[in-house]
Amino acid sequence: MRFAHTNIAAKDWKRLSRFYIQVFQCREKPPQRNLSGGWLDRATGLTRARLEGIHLWLPGFDALGDHAPTLEIFTYDETMEAPLRMADHQGYTHIAFEVDDVDACLALALEHGASMLGQVVEKTIDGVGLLKFVYFRDPENNIVEIQSWHKD
Repeated sequence: MRFAHTNIAAKDWKRLSRFYIQVFQCREKPPQRNLSGGWLDRATGLTRARLEGIHLWLPGFDALGDHAPTLEIFTYDETMEAPLRMADHQGYTHIAFEVDDVDACLALALEHGASMLGQVVEKTIDGVGLLKFVYFRDPENNIVEIQSWHKD
């Protein structure tokens, strides 16, 4: 058993995938998807589902080759508007990346259309080290956490 992927249903999969490529060095995993049909309806529980998108290789998993987890970004022909999520909402709330430099990565994310959600914080976690992290929103308002650790 292994973790396979996480999906983001995007308004504009091309724009959102560019953000994750530019900010987090994700890479496209071809082919691009253009999917529809009864099989997709049965799997998703939707009617006349049609989607386009791409899988992105996540950074830090090169050694796993084709078995590395991906971030799947799809745009459905018909999407339901969702309420703005916060970190304390029930269910999946954010994706996190460990980065070398939180401040530099945050600046790059903001330059590419992200918006602030919280503040950069540092906290020593006993037995683990110094954690520096922040939450922000990607260009489609999904919550992203970036973090760096300095070991004890």
